[in-house]
Amino acid sequence: MTAATTSTKPPISWPVVFFMAAIHVGALFALLPSNFSWNAVGLMLVLHWITGGLGITLGWHRLLSHRSFVTPKWLEYFFAFCGALACEGGIIEWVGLHRNHHVYSDQEKDQHNSNFGFWWSHMGWMLRDVAAKKDVEKLTKDINQDPFYRFLDTYFLPIQIAFGVVLYAFGGWSFVVWGIFMRLVLVYHCTWFVNSATHKFGYRTHESGDKSTNCWWVALLTYGEGWHNNHHAFPHSARHGLQWFEIDTTWMMISLLKSLRLATKVRLAEIRPVA
Repeated sequence: MTAATTSTKPPISWPVVFFMAAIHVGALFALLPSNFSWNAVGLMLVLHWITGGLGITLGWHRLLSHRSFVTPKWLEYFFAFCGALACEGGIIEWVGLHRNHHVYSDQEKDQHNSNFGFWWSHMGWMLRDVAAKKDVEKLTKDINQDPFYRFLDTYFLPIQIAFGVVLYAFGGWSFVVWGIFMRLVLVYHCTWFVNSATHKFGYRTHESGDKSTNCWWVALLTYGEGWHNNHHAFPHSARHGLQWFEIDTTWMMISLLKSLRLATKVRLAEIRPVA
């Protein structure tokens, strides 16, 4: 047993526990026939891509956390706002914690250290007041004084509530249940699989100093984020799927932006051939 698995876990964050429970219970209302419609399901799938794909994967992760490419500021803000609609916490804290993960991946200071087990790295860590949060400010000096990002960081929950009101006005409770609750549950678990499943299942192409793996089904669910071993080996690369069969739809979107001259300074992995 490693030192990490014997460490005392931080105290439970009850507001987060209650919030996560409420979102998951809300998603169960999708099982009621009165809340089902194909329009609501279609809305959920589109919003999954906008908030989880364009927002979290492309915006918060590859653009802001790793600065893998550069976009005009208005477009950067658009992607950041899409990510705020995923309701995964404040953008500044999210970016800071992700950067902390890369500094200490699978070590004691990694907030979702996979040595604690699948449950901990998947979502258990979020239900506690992890020590890594105290380092967010120093890890986000490039964004934490930006008024727009501070707004998103502070008001991500009211933004989601306002979004729910808009969906209700257009489609009633079915749009709220599928467009808010069911979507958030699916986006959450897809994102969390990158922290859990891709440190346990799959194959390793590169020595990255941790337990990260390349997992095809997580890549499918997360628009290319499942090629996690590649990502940890080359964290600043805008492209995660490095082999021909490693489909990376987020890289396809970045390539499209590049062709439209909306993405510049695109950084890629420098893979040296084995001697």
